[in-house]
Amino acid sequence: MPLPDSEQNRERLHTRTIRVDAFAREDGLWDLEAELIDIKGYDFPKHGGVIHKAGQPVHHMHLRVTFNQEFTITAAQAAYDAAPYNEYCASIAPNYGDLVGLNLLRGFRHAVKARFGRTAGCTHMTEMSYVLPTVAVQSMAGRRRKEKSPEAQKKKPFQLGGCHALRLDSPMTKKFYPEWYIEPEEGSDS
Repeated sequence: MPLPDSEQNRERLHTRTIRVDAFAREDGLWDLEAELIDIKGYDFPKHGGVIHKAGQPVHHMHLRVTFNQEFTITAAQAAYDAAPYNEYCASIAPNYGDLVGLNLLRGFRHAVKARFGRTAGCTHMTEMSYVLPTVAVQSMAGRRRKEKSPEAQKKKPFQLGGCHALRLDSPMTKKFYPEWYIEPEEGSDS
């Protein structure tokens, strides 16, 4: 269900779109291809007297990471189609190859911030990378469910306890994961 219409007249100022596509590769690895696009809802003057037209990307960048079954990144590549400072912004792209070796599920966001925070990276490229772990998990969920060994099926699913709907005492846990369900404590509002 979408948000209700605003009760106020509004002017669109900015739109940021982040899209990530996931791919299974024939070599047994997986790719995530992320794209970030920022557009303004108005014309504005840029350096050198050029007018940046509404709807044209201010930022348009791409990031591809390849990862293995353990969610460790084995290859990474960044590219820029548009950036406010053109080649100066884009000159950082090769540095994002340093994502190789990071694990998407083990301290990824912290490691990215440590490697690419502030002047060591591009704010927008780094921010875009932060969505990769959850997309990787979503991409692999069905495949991993099919491939689970009997031992793995005895482990508590990682998503339990990770959000409101999947609290251990929630009705959804009771319905879909009854073996992990715990009765709510008295006085709680489940």
